[in-house]
Order: sequence, then structure tokens, then C-alpha cells
Amino acid sequence: MRKFNPNKNIIIMLIVVIIVVATVSITAANRAKDSDTNIVQSTINDTISVVDKVITAPGRWLNSGAESVSNLINTYEENQKLKNEVDKYDEVKQQTKNQAQEIERLKDELELNQTLTSYEKVTANVITRSPDTWQDMLIVDKGSSDGVEGNMAVMSNKGLIGRVMEVNAHSSKIQLLTSDNKSSNYFPVKISSNKGNSFGILNKYDAKAQQLIASEVPEDQEIKEGDVVQTSGLGGNSPADLPIGTVAKVKPNSTGINQEVYIKPYAQMYDISVVTIVQRMAGVTE
Repeated sequence: MRKFNPNKNIIIMLIVVIIVVATVSITAANRAKDSDTNIVQSTINDTISVVDKVITAPGRWLNSGAESVSNLINTYEENQKLKNEVDKYDEVKQQTKNQAQEIERLKDELELNQTLTSYEKVTANVITRSPDTWQDMLIVDKGSSDGVEGNMAVMSNKGLIGRVMEVNAHSSKIQLLTSDNKSSNYFPVKISSNKGNSFGILNKYDAKAQQLIASEVPEDQEIKEGDVVQTSGLGGNSPADLPIGTVAKVKPNSTGINQEVYIKPYAQMYDISVVTIVQRMAGVTE
């Protein structure tokens, strides 16, 4: 058996190291003289390049993937922030719109009150309006403790809308002119034209045309579109001269003796938030 000779192996390793160092030195010297690489250097460079790509590729892929995930998370968070900002903007926009509408209603009510200086009145807020009875009634936050009594006329949006039908201490129920309850919906009215006043009874509502109807108007009375309709005060249940609306059209009733007058109301009957209850003529005591 041959013995292992460490001196021989050391000599061989030294020779290999010398050859490698010499090769690198010669290659470097040649590159300094000439820009073109020789075949040995080219082979070494290509090998190192391939090995570098193989070794570093997973790292680059992981870095790229982590960066993509981070960008995706950041984009999602930014989109959520933008969505929240848009939602807040829409909410503020709607609030502003609602406030503007409420201001317009209050301005209308203020103008109405300024035209009713001859009457004692109380302003009330609508607190309940049931979808089941939307066309018939609403409830306001003023009652007998505020001087409200049954049968008092109720106005809103520049015109008559109904009358008080039920009174509690701090609330009242209002019967609207749009109600189908004919027994509590009568209002004596007068229609003013160039040739004088005509009288009738306000007791119907055309929901399709959104117009009030006054009947019992004599057929011989000359009434035209645009004539003003007000309460007449006859019968004693409501003050005179409360504005109702203007004549939209006139047609004979089924008997042909009287005529029906269709009235475009001053008040907007379907969007009511504030009302004015007319208590009595100013200076009149009961």
C-alpha cells in the first residue's frame, strides 16, 4: 500500500495556484493592451455571469414579489381612503342640499307669516307623517297649551293645506285638503275675478292632476284661468281671505246646474315640514 505523501500534495497545490495567478495576470495585462477579451477570459466571465444570475435570481424574484405585494396593499389603502373621502363628500353634499331646502321652506313660511299680519297664528313643526296616511293627515308639535283649537285653518308654503282635527296638550293632528275624508274637508271659498266674486265649497282633490276642486259654483258665474281663490269666511269655521291657489280650469258638473273649479294650490302638499296654524283674526276675542 502506497503511503500518503503530504509534501507532494502541497507542491501540486502550489503549482495550481501559481498557474491560476499567472493566467489571471496575463489576462489582465492583455486586457490593458487590447479591449477585446481572449477566449479564456471570455469563458471565465460568461461562467461567472451565469452562476451570478442563477444565484441571485430567487432573491430578485422575492424582492420583486414583495415590492408588488407592498404596492398592492398601498393601492388598496389609498383606494379605501379615497372611497371614504367620496362618501364623506356625498354626505356633506346631501346635508347641504337638505339644509338649503329647509332654509327655503322657512323663508316661504316667513313670507307667509308676513302676509298674515291680520291674524293671530302659531308656527309648528311636523313631527309625524305616516306613509299609510300620507295624503290624509300629519301631526305637529303644538297643541292646546299653545292656543291651538279644533277646526283652525292650517297653512304652509304660501297657501292653505288643511284644518286642525284633533288637539292634545302638546301636539295636534292636521287633516289635509288632499284627504278623501269629505266630511271634514269642506272650506267655503271665494273666487275673485274682474267681474266680482264667486262662491263655492272646496271639498275634493284630484290626485292625478294635483289640483283642488271647488264645487257648488253657480253656472252663470264667469270664471277664467288664473283667477285667485281664497277662503270666504262664510260658515265661521275659518277666517276669510286665506290664500288657496289660482284657477286652473272650469267645467260643468254632472247636473249641468253648477260648475266645478279646478284650483292649482299655492302650497306644495307632499313636502311639508313647517306649518302655520291660524288661530283667529287679530284683535278678535272669543
